[in-house]
Amino acid sequence: FLLSPFTDLHLHAPQFLYQGTGLDLPLLQWLHQYAFKAEASLDCNPSLARKVYRQLGRRLIKAGTGAVCLFGTLDLKGETNLILVEEMRKAGIRAFVGKVSMDISSRPEYVEASANAAVASAREFGVKVASSSSPSLVHPVITPRFVPTCSDELLHGLGALAKEKGWRIQSHMAESRDQVDNNNSFTHLAKLGTSIAHCPLSNIYFSASRSFALREALDADVKVGLGTDVAGGYSLDIMSAMRTAVAVSRIREGQREKEPCGVNATNGPNAKSLAIDWKESLFLATSGGAKALGIDSGLFAVGRPFDAQQICLLDTNRVGVGALDFFELEKEKTSEDRSIQLLDEMIEKWWCVGDERNRMGMWIQGA
Repeated sequence: FLLSPFTDLHLHAPQFLYQGTGLDLPLLQWLHQYAFKAEASLDCNPSLARKVYRQLGRRLIKAGTGAVCLFGTLDLKGETNLILVEEMRKAGIRAFVGKVSMDISSRPEYVEASANAAVASAREFGVKVASSSSPSLVHPVITPRFVPTCSDELLHGLGALAKEKGWRIQSHMAESRDQVDNNNSFTHLAKLGTSIAHCPLSNIYFSASRSFALREALDADVKVGLGTDVAGGYSLDIMSAMRTAVAVSRIREGQREKEPCGVNATNGPNAKSLAIDWKESLFLATSGGAKALGIDSGLFAVGRPFDAQQICLLDTNRVGVGALDFFELEKEKTSEDRSIQLLDEMIEKWWCVGDERNRMGMWIQGA
């Protein structure tokens, strides 16, 4: 069957260098010890950066990711992030690439000279990307890392630049539940048209006791998609993010059920479940993510670009592909009727245990 490609709303491209390692520290220590160091190493070694980013593009294609929102590096020399842009363009996927802006850092060698210098650098990078040969696939994103690394002057300058150029903005906002009044914040975010990248795997590592209020965000009509948050999340596969999002939501619902009735507005006999199901997560990974990113993808309709991935569940002998087993269908493979009806249960099985072996191809804008 054909499915819209996955959209990854949050991935740190340079951190792909050490994906699957270095998850032993709290967030701020982790940034200092691993993230900033890895990012600086790529800025000092363009040939290594090209190797990492080329492989990242290949891995994204294998994982069925057709659109991705990327954090790059500080890139004081103005070279490494353009390599990332070039490699994403060669991979043929929709990429929104951000040159990281920060004028405050725990590592003195990895920081921009001033707020003005940071804004000027972001402008230069964005103009180069926007004027490139394939603007329909690769776009610049203004990327203040997060509040602790950005002065007010820098934030105001980047905001003015975004307004002037009409470029998207990505950042880390409030990543812990105790920093956010969910109801009021979600209403405000929905009104502004802001999108949220839900990265359940990295949230477990860095904020295990403060799960994202996904159901509440969806009910408030906030645009939500999924992100892998490599390397805070160790998996590049949005399918892993889908499964983890469902699991986390079920844990939240279990915790809610344990609370005495009347403790909060979400509890009681008529309370709506906080859990999402596999179909909702699949929507977030495809159409929901595309809508959150603001791209004309995620749906098959006349006038839309042909963005698709082909998923194969059975081979010509009715034997499941990859990790899939369909015993009843295999038992009937001697039947003269070779037609097979695609059932929800078959797609659910793929959702649970499928992998890249089931992906026969992917097309972005028909190519």
